[in-house]
Amino acid sequence: MFSRLGNLIRGFFSLFISGMEKRNPEALLELEQENLRKQIANYNQGLATHAGLCERIMGQVRKLEAEQKDLRAKTTAHLRAGNKSAAGQYALRLQTIEAQLAENRTQLEQAEGTYKNLVKARDIAVQTAKSKIESLKGAINDMRMNQAMAEIHEMASGMISSIGGSGDTLNRLHEMVEEERTRAAGRARVAKDSVDMGDIEVKEAELNALADQALADFAAREGISLPSEGPATPTTRTMGAKESESAGGNT
Repeated sequence: MFSRLGNLIRGFFSLFISGMEKRNPEALLELEQENLRKQIANYNQGLATHAGLCERIMGQVRKLEAEQKDLRAKTTAHLRAGNKSAAGQYALRLQTIEAQLAENRTQLEQAEGTYKNLVKARDIAVQTAKSKIESLKGAINDMRMNQAMAEIHEMASGMISSIGGSGDTLNRLHEMVEEERTRAAGRARVAKDSVDMGDIEVKEAELNALADQALADFAAREGISLPSEGPATPTTRTMGAKESESAGGNT
């Protein structure tokens, strides 16, 4: 019973965590990136240890090569000097050193090959992981964009279904505006029809008559004939001509 209860609790926690992961893929991706960095750091530590082994073998090879050179020179010198016993001892030691040198060179070659393979494997693994991470980043961005577009489309669909329906606020507003506009047009028409055009026409005739009288007075003062009476000529000349005619008649 307790085992079943524990399984149920673990199942609930698993569902909860799975839901959190689905809602926050960026956090999960960041966690994986951090894990990758830790794995690379641990791997590099192992590579450093192996590189140290290679350097130690390489130092041993250089030391044995120096001993080989020294023993070869001593063996040759004693052999030329006729010291066969000493030359034999040096030759025996030289043989041992050369065997160790050959073995160390083989070990160094294998260690170097292993190191290069480990570096290559690390680089390939890191490159593959980075490629997957970049691909996941692009997929997450596309997912977020699609989610945003889906929300926009859903919102637009809801707006389309709600706007323009019967009893809609916009319809009521349109009806109220149309009613007020019709009422205002009716009031304007009633006001226009109630204006007494007779009084306006009488006032207009009075204004025209006053304008004609003012124009006639001005023409009389200036001695100008109005266009209806013929070409405009100064009144002073006419009076001068009349005076000359009357003078001639008197003579």
